[in-house]
Amino acid sequence: MNRELFAAGERLVSPAYVRQGCEARRSHEHLMRLLLEKGKCPEDGWDESTLELFLHELAIMDSNNFLGNCGVGEREGRVASALVARRHYRFIHGIGRSGDISAVQPKAAGSSLLNKITNSLVLDIIKLAGVPTVTSCFVVPMATGMSLTLCFLTLRHRRPKAKYIIWPRIDQKSCFKSMITAGFEPVVIENILEGDELRTDLKAVEAKVQELGPDHVLCVHSTTSCFAPRVPDRLEELAVICANYGIPHIVNNAYGVQSSKCMHLIQQGARVGRVDAFVQSLDKNFMVPVGGAIIAGFNDSFIQEISKMYPGRASASPSLDVLITLLSLGSNGYKKLLKERKEMFSYLSNQLKKLSEAYNERLLHTPHNPISLAMTLKTLDKHCSKAVTQLGSMLFTRQVSGARVVPLGSMQTVSGYTFRGFMSHTNNYPCAYLNAASAIGMKTQDVDLFIKRLDKCLKTVRKEQNKESDVSGVDNNDKTEDVDIEEMALKLDTVRLDTCQDSS
Repeated sequence: MNRELFAAGERLVSPAYVRQGCEARRSHEHLMRLLLEKGKCPEDGWDESTLELFLHELAIMDSNNFLGNCGVGEREGRVASALVARRHYRFIHGIGRSGDISAVQPKAAGSSLLNKITNSLVLDIIKLAGVPTVTSCFVVPMATGMSLTLCFLTLRHRRPKAKYIIWPRIDQKSCFKSMITAGFEPVVIENILEGDELRTDLKAVEAKVQELGPDHVLCVHSTTSCFAPRVPDRLEELAVICANYGIPHIVNNAYGVQSSKCMHLIQQGARVGRVDAFVQSLDKNFMVPVGGAIIAGFNDSFIQEISKMYPGRASASPSLDVLITLLSLGSNGYKKLLKERKEMFSYLSNQLKKLSEAYNERLLHTPHNPISLAMTLKTLDKHCSKAVTQLGSMLFTRQVSGARVVPLGSMQTVSGYTFRGFMSHTNNYPCAYLNAASAIGMKTQDVDLFIKRLDKCLKTVRKEQNKESDVSGVDNNDKTEDVDIEEMALKLDTVRLDTCQDSS
């Protein structure tokens, strides 16, 4: 309600009461004005009433919500289901125009404003998370893999002779397929083993650049966030190599925003060498539904070039989701989540270390990986290689999601390329192991329940191993009472770990 409406209301209700309501309205409007003026995430999160008022004010600026709108075109924001319209807060036109995902739509001033605000807030959060010199970013309604593809396709126009992408190996299908989909040939650089950690082979990277010729290399495609025992690439050194040879550098920072260490690597890489763009997932870093990513960089013109490469308009859903989330949390709320994640990493590490030692295993020493941990499974693999896979199946059927069991010797073909030791990021890692990660939003009870279920599964697998290896025969009456229950559970564990591997 504007001043005229409030004034009209004073004829029906006591002016004192109306003025009180007017002041309450102004408090909401003050928050909205600060957001539009500063373009930064508010320190304290907004309440739902302010958020919904703000979204409603934006939505009525779109032509599909005009009271007298007369749409005679093929794209007029018509929606058959009122439930769908409410789900999207009546933002129906999406974002961008046919030639630029960041462009303003004449029919949708509200959606365009939403898009601009979201990009501004996300840029502010990336700076807060550890990359203060980032200059530009935008939310794209595609997950990380396709967003990386968009970056590679943009570079194609700048480097017409380029055919290859140099890629330090990371056993994750979408980042590998992103290069294939873009039409380039990945040049896989095997990692080197340093202690328990798998690290970037810098000499091999530089040797391959020299062998192929810098003009024939589209870019170096590096990774920050990854499953232990692989650790983030040596970004600073890679950035220097890219700067020395005039080669672009694209960083897969999938879930790295939540890690100050990953963000620091990107910042340092840009400071000492070259980082052209870094891509991060919305769902992994901001706890929103899957379907969006952020493409960010240190050169405005290149990031704008990427946004113009996106063909057509785009869904506003990822932008709307992250906008609502960030305004609800505020910068203080997001910083609190980052702090809690670090604390959970330490807690998970300690608990997993204790459990591993109880089973004559050990927690792999991977100090350069700030998110993922790995525990050896040597004693299981020594008796039977199937026992390792069995453990993964048991965890999966007991509703433990996210943990990965990595056996030795797995072979996987991805887009015509065969990887030995797939999921372990190297051809021959010394042992089988189990992964667990401390990601944003994890709570103490999640860790405790995971450790409890993992403990029970390890006990069951050990019992099965002992039963199979006992050739002298054992009186079944001597078994513990819970064996029958565990055997019933084992019958449910026919789901192979491959299901988990494919979903990762």
